[in-house]
Amino acid sequence: MKQNIAQKWHGWRFKNTSMLILSLVLFFWLAKTPLVDGAIHHIGGLGYLGAFITGIFFVSTFTVVPASVVLFRLAESLHPIEVALLAGLGAMLGDYIIYKFMKDKVFEELMPFIQKLHTPKLKLLFKSPYFAWVLPVVGAIVIASPLPDEAGVSMLGLSKIKQWQFFLLAFVLNSVGIFVIVSASRL
Repeated sequence: MKQNIAQKWHGWRFKNTSMLILSLVLFFWLAKTPLVDGAIHHIGGLGYLGAFITGIFFVSTFTVVPASVVLFRLAESLHPIEVALLAGLGAMLGDYIIYKFMKDKVFEELMPFIQKLHTPKLKLLFKSPYFAWVLPVVGAIVIASPLPDEAGVSMLGLSKIKQWQFFLLAFVLNSVGIFVIVSASRL
């Protein structure tokens, strides 16, 4: 019986998408526990290392608010530019994890559904020269904003952006966005 379940799971086309949904549900459940809340406060006490770790969590829909609070607190006692740069490095790593997972796993699984949604007008839009530069620009705007990065990273993942360009964009845009947040703590 266990082997049968394992074989079905291994052969199932949507296991990565299912794991993504399951992890989101699990995170919502765990986020309300005192243990997770205490961990967030502990990370804030780690100084510059805490800024890097918090940057990793700054990119997710589910952790952006507590990460912003930690970064805001860190900037009260540490230099805002240093906090922004280190948290920007962490955010770049977090975005890259999302980028690789979305590009290599989830997009691959969902491609049959996406192809079914394509109408002739939608196909023309995807082949348009404007689409080639609009998608990464909109993705970059989302990453630079205080909004969670999943949508922006997904847009960059759908575009033809090179990996080094992704790293550079993610670092610069996240650092600028974080700097705006931590600068507010000084006002």
